[in-house]
Amino acid sequence: MGRLPEGETAPADGTLPAGTAVDAPFGAYIHVPFCSVRCGYCDFNTYTADELRGATRAGYPSDVAAEIVLARRVLRELGPLRPMQTVFFGGGTPTLLPAGDLVHMLQGVTDAFGLAAGAEVTTEANPDSIDAAGLRQLRDGGVTRVSFGMQSAKPHVLAALDRTHDPERVPLVVDWAREAGLEVSLDLIYGAPGESLDDWQASLDAAIAMQPDHVSAYALIVEDGTALARRIRRGELTTPDDDLQAAMYEAADATLSAAGYAWYEVSNWARDARVARHNLAYWRGHDWWGFGPGAHSHVGGVRWWNVKHPAAYRDRLLAGASPSLAREVLDDETRRVERVLLESRIAEGLPIDLLEPEGRVAVAGLVAEGLADGRAALAGRVIPTLRGRLLADAVVRRLLP
Repeated sequence: MGRLPEGETAPADGTLPAGTAVDAPFGAYIHVPFCSVRCGYCDFNTYTADELRGATRAGYPSDVAAEIVLARRVLRELGPLRPMQTVFFGGGTPTLLPAGDLVHMLQGVTDAFGLAAGAEVTTEANPDSIDAAGLRQLRDGGVTRVSFGMQSAKPHVLAALDRTHDPERVPLVVDWAREAGLEVSLDLIYGAPGESLDDWQASLDAAIAMQPDHVSAYALIVEDGTALARRIRRGELTTPDDDLQAAMYEAADATLSAAGYAWYEVSNWARDARVARHNLAYWRGHDWWGFGPGAHSHVGGVRWWNVKHPAAYRDRLLAGASPSLAREVLDDETRRVERVLLESRIAEGLPIDLLEPEGRVAVAGLVAEGLADGRAALAGRVIPTLRGRLLADAVVRRLLP
């Protein structure tokens, strides 16, 4: 699993610097760090049952409840509490917990902060970790949206990714979610070892046939320290091919666009403007409190992260201390650079006046090379073209010389 970044030691009581701004839209991320098995490509902060060492799934909602109490106390010291615009349960596999546990944690956030009218509440789920009754219970408890980890419609691709679900179950859970009144998103991964362009097209077609509200499509990245990286190093699997992944991205954009899905971030498409508002809040630089082990938070230019292991997280909270391990206070220039990194990825685009003079000069070249939209540039914003999305890192390097 990836290491946490370095930073200054966080205060034991979790307090934020006096004067920290609390005027941006606010959301909650609730990390549920449990998985039945570890997928070979994953380097997220997740734990199987035999890795918990003192922590328990059953006790986890109470641990999160303690951090919710702490968050309310810390934020009340800075000003009026803001209602949650979005809540996102991520993992891990949140739906390894009983639906009632997720509802209990959501109620804790609601009691502490309130939910804004029309708030988006999302949980991730594996297709084999939830049933129709559980989905109805989630909807009755306030969840509005579910994001299923479909990844692929091809069994051999799922096997390469160490995914455990049967692809034939995905249409079932989508139907159950829709019958429960939930919005549905499907997550796909492309570029797995042994996956052809035809395999990927079949997965896209299968996803669209289910008519989800939202689709995410991510290129497989081989992270150091994962089982996938070790298998590639031993020659058991092939390294993802950059050119093939580019062709797969183009296929995704063409197929989804033809089916009525509009891109709004490099890896995300939605129909009827049903964007993932929680994720869009990250790209817009809004505030959120991340609950759970290893979770990251951001409030008013202060970013911090919790200890990684569930047992260490629990021990700190039981001792009356904050679970935060370290933090960084972002200066104005760092916040500007991060805005360029994030907003250059979204369809809303990046305000050109946010750039330094050299970056503004570079915009004309990006337009001439087909990497940025010309009309948008004339209107004062950098919006990447399809080619610009494929070369997003190169675009950012030009904007931040």
